[in-house]
Amino acid sequence: MEIIRATHLAQQAGAYYVRIQGMARQHHISLQEEFDEHDTPETKYIVVMDEYLPIATCRIYAIDPTTVMLGRIVVLPEYRRQGLGTRVVREAEEWAKELGFTRAMLESREEKVHFYERMGYQPDWSKQSDGTFHCILMEKPLN
Repeated sequence: MEIIRATHLAQQAGAYYVRIQGMARQHHISLQEEFDEHDTPETKYIVVMDEYLPIATCRIYAIDPTTVMLGRIVVLPEYRRQGLGTRVVREAEEWAKELGFTRAMLESREEKVHFYERMGYQPDWSKQSDGTFHCILMEKPLN
């Protein structure tokens, strides 16, 4: 398996493929809900490849000059429970640090909060959102 920083259109299409297969299809989310104003040419994506097939992804975009938002963290169902979610988040954090960010944030589905806590993210239970999923804002300093 190869982890790539998607800098070309074809690689970014791999991120979109994973999101469509792993979220839109699985959870019956419309494309308008899955793809939003944060999917721009400037948005960064991590993509995990299994030979030619994209199997996991994470979206990265700036909130402010020091804070980055990690999101749309998806692993295809048949590849889950292999540590790929952790690997994709760690690679996104590393890239964010290289870009000069000092803090990472993400919105976690309530049932996934423990997963992100194990990676050092702290939930802010006062900042919750209800959209497609009930989500909790979490953050972590990037040391």
